[in-house]
Amino acid sequence: MMSESPDVLAVEVSRRCREKGVRLVLVEACTGGLVCARLTEVPGASSVVDRGFIPYSNESKVEQLGVPLGLLLAHGSVSAEAVEALAHAALERSRADWAVAETGIAGPTGGTPDKPVGLAFLAVVRRGGRAEVERHVFTGDRSGVRRAISDRAMALLLARLESEA
Repeated sequence: MMSESPDVLAVEVSRRCREKGVRLVLVEACTGGLVCARLTEVPGASSVVDRGFIPYSNESKVEQLGVPLGLLLAHGSVSAEAVEALAHAALERSRADWAVAETGIAGPTGGTPDKPVGLAFLAVVRRGGRAEVERHVFTGDRSGVRRAISDRAMALLLARLESEA
């Protein structure tokens, strides 16, 4: 019986976080926990992952994380403003050192001319720091878009961890 090949990106994120003593909180409003699932496949994940939130609805973003409903209505739940608010709110509700947040439209429906299928916003922020926010439009089917978002979220975290060596 062949085992699945290791998730190189998740292994590297886990390794770097352990080396730096970093604990993560994840907010996955588009991938439904894919980043957390990938990280928790790596042995020793409990020393890296503090907790995760999967706030799909606006109500859950408000109730779980305290994101102001007015912000979501003004900018949309798929926006730079929303993902930054989600990241900061997750840090306030955890013991983590860093937050990784994402929100997007995985498709195949739900897109508009202004916010097409594949649109995603990602944020990474260290406790007490400023969020780095990225906007991307990924292509592919729903599974491919979700995978691309999770890949980019982990790559963005790695880049931030390296830049703050």
